Amino acid sequence: MLNATLNKQTQAQSRKRSYSLTSLGKFAALGSVLLAAISMSPAILAEQEKNLSGYSIDNKKTIEEVIVLADFRKTKLLDLANSISVLNAETIKDSGVQHLDQLLVRAPNVNFSSGASRGRFLQIRGIGERSQFVDPINPSVGLVIDGIDFTGLGLAASTLDIEQIEILRGPQGTLYGANALAGLINLSSFMPTLDNSGSLSLQLSEDFEHNVDSIFSNTNSDGLGFRVAARFNQQEGDYRNTFTNRNNTNNIDEKIFKGTLYAEPNEELSLKLSGVFLDIDNGYDAFSLKNNRRTSSDQAGQDAQESIAGAVTVYWQGHKSFDLETVLSGATTKTKYNFDEDWSFIGEFVESAFPYSSADSYSRDRDNSSVDIRFISKPEQKILNSSSSWVFGLYQRFDLETLGRLRFDDLAIEVDSAFGNRFQTRNHAAYGQLTTTLSEHWTLNTGLRFEKRIASYSDTENISRRTDENLIGGRVALEYRTDKGNLFYGLVSRGYKADGVNGQIISAASSNADIPDSTFLFDTETLLNYEIGSKSNLLDNALQIQVAAFYQDRKNAQTKQSIFNPDDFSFDDYLSNAQANGMGIELEANYYINDQFKLYTSIGYLDVEFEDFVTISHVDARDDFGQVANEVLLDPVNLDGRDIAHAPNYQFFFGGEYKFTDHWSIALDIEGKDAFFFSNSHNQKSDSYEAIHARITYSNDNFELMFWGRNLSDEDVEVRGFYFSNQFGNNPSNGYAPETYTQLGEPRILGATATLRW
Repeated sequence: MLNATLNKQTQAQSRKRSYSLTSLGKFAALGSVLLAAISMSPAILAEQEKNLSGYSIDNKKTIEEVIVLADFRKTKLLDLANSISVLNAETIKDSGVQHLDQLLVRAPNVNFSSGASRGRFLQIRGIGERSQFVDPINPSVGLVIDGIDFTGLGLAASTLDIEQIEILRGPQGTLYGANALAGLINLSSFMPTLDNSGSLSLQLSEDFEHNVDSIFSNTNSDGLGFRVAARFNQQEGDYRNTFTNRNNTNNIDEKIFKGTLYAEPNEELSLKLSGVFLDIDNGYDAFSLKNNRRTSSDQAGQDAQESIAGAVTVYWQGHKSFDLETVLSGATTKTKYNFDEDWSFIGEFVESAFPYSSADSYSRDRDNSSVDIRFISKPEQKILNSSSSWVFGLYQRFDLETLGRLRFDDLAIEVDSAFGNRFQTRNHAAYGQLTTTLSEHWTLNTGLRFEKRIASYSDTENISRRTDENLIGGRVALEYRTDKGNLFYGLVSRGYKADGVNGQIISAASSNADIPDSTFLFDTETLLNYEIGSKSNLLDNALQIQVAAFYQDRKNAQTKQSIFNPDDFSFDDYLSNAQANGMGIELEANYYINDQFKLYTSIGYLDVEFEDFVTISHVDARDDFGQVANEVLLDPVNLDGRDIAHAPNYQFFFGGEYKFTDHWSIALDIEGKDAFFFSNSHNQKSDSYEAIHARITYSNDNFELMFWGRNLSDEDVEVRGFYFSNQFGNNPSNGYAPETYTQLGEPRILGATATLRW
């Protein structure tokens, strides 16, 4: 088993106008449609291939089989009745990026938000968090790295030595439970190699990036395999602070160490130990009152994370009826997130009648551990008249998160100097899955998960709450396979996300009786997902196409809102519940025309909306005598029929690679995304964009040199946005007028990567 596994693995800052779909976007979409159409005409395709550089159809390259590791069983991608994107090691390497966020556009209907040094918050099909400040959150998108739960800690999603990224869209109620309402992202590192091997990679770019990756792997004569990897990544960033005269206040400074041990003591038992250490100390200075890459903050921000984490996987095949897989994982994490709230320096606006200066700091400690025990039936040990294979599992997860918050200023404005809270959850679950063969072509797949969640919240304002909740999720999928193995499926899946308490707004209400108590708690959210799809392997495995269409019905959708507090010039966040629904289409295709030329594309269409939801219209700020001191009229936003935040109506990725000699290749990629709302508490939107990326690569058995350029058209890609209404702006120079402020993603950047392998 080890040999089989290891042998396989040795294998312009100006803002852009908003528009719905440009000619470039139409071209990319048209190209993808044509790609699908060509697949229906093998004769045309064969003739086309004969005319490409003299290559005949016999020279075409077939697509390698992809195995999804996140599922209960290690299953072929094209055999899974679920909308899934898999990004392999080649895709990750060719992108030249160091973090997951810059790869997500390759997966349809997947987005992220930043407001930090990287895109730490993830959304799938329009569902997912966009930020975290005071209150703890219940994540909608699960994040697992080498069996370790990093859900809610997106800064950990480094691409170092990652073999495969799997993005499972839709509720994963059976597979993962409470933290996978919208879906699951699973990152898997390479396993140890049989032979002594390794690599050293150096990447340089024009933002003064110095990224070094080092990897070493081997297996000794006793069958003990190991693999270690390290990354040292430093970048100045794309912003310049004009007050401090520095280019690195929004810098990247990351040190990452990973290791894997693998052993097979006997034919029935295998053991894998994975460990990771993260030391990330990035800057955060990304918002400017002029909405460009020139900031003037006098209190430097920080986005830091230190994690020590590990997982042990034990796989035992000694029983005649089932295999036993046990995964134990644990992680200890410290994060620090702070920023200059006014985005300016003291004295910049001395003429203002109401200047202010404030900074916010959040320090979180988080400990989590989990154990997942899974019984998997052997192929020959089916039940129900030998027609059904089965999986049964038990799961337990413990999570403790503590927050320390400091707010401080330099103008003697009275603010709470310190606040802390403690949030603890225990999850106990039992789950099962039954796969029943109905006939030669038809299969029924059913899954169910029962989860008990106990949560307790307390803070320094003497607010406390304990909940004990029973949650149920699952799926039913009907699958049809043709004689050639192509899959058509329909499924219904149910996901859930637990209820909770809005500690921040309760604290604010202690000094403001007009904040309604309806904002204090939020209810459990559930999602019913209806999906049909197909997965096809065509043209002798030269073309793979995945298509899915879905409708989702969200009950009590947990939606972040804000109330402005004039006492300390801050916004108090809280979660409320709303009804939402939507639909979408997802297409992915890979086409190897021949050994020289390949095309690939993904397209997502998304239409998800609120129903009958209006934000709170106003509250009154009162003085110490209970009299109205300042009526704060918050503009009510009627969200009925409006798109959910960070849910663009379309996004696409279209590209191709051409290998013109045995060693040289060139590639061109085009990505695009529609405009989307920044928040569910206002109606400000991003701009749509299209960006072009290119690379040229020289490669031989031991060395690779890649010259690359990202965002060659220098688009302003907005990755986070805030809106300050007419109740409270943020810019004294324009009289605190209403204005939208955005954080910009990576501009045009050129670089080179050299890799030595042995």
